[in-house]
Amino acid sequence: MAEFHGLPSGVGRRIVVLASRFNEPIVKKLVDGALEALIKYGVAFEDIDVIWVPGAWELPIAARWLLASERYDGLVALGAVIRGETAHFDYIAGEASRGVLTCDTDEQAEARAGGEHGNKGWDAAVATLEMVDLRSRLDPDDAD
Repeated sequence: MAEFHGLPSGVGRRIVVLASRFNEPIVKKLVDGALEALIKYGVAFEDIDVIWVPGAWELPIAARWLLASERYDGLVALGAVIRGETAHFDYIAGEASRGVLTCDTDEQAEARAGGEHGNKGWDAAVATLEMVDLRSRLDPDDAD
């Protein structure tokens, strides 16, 4: 039985970090964590692009465009949707929840952007590198 898993190896990889400007103070910390992880795991600084979109709602379409460009080996999508007093949270979180923090309070978001719960930007970057490596292991002809 063959068993496969990816390693967080960024050597020779081109990665884009896609970030939401809405809740920018939190998202900037997530971006910083992602950049730190990417560089630690071997992605060259000049092989990383950071692209900012207006909000979390725009992350999925921008991700689709960027991946279709075939310019990047992997994409890290980062955003933060914080529950407020309106139903806005429910609509935005429902559409973008696969790639953003969804927290009830600013304090919860801060705790996940370099606070007591670590930095989810870092975690997302490492997961992206693992998935890029796994793809290359599963289909080496399709990875580059």
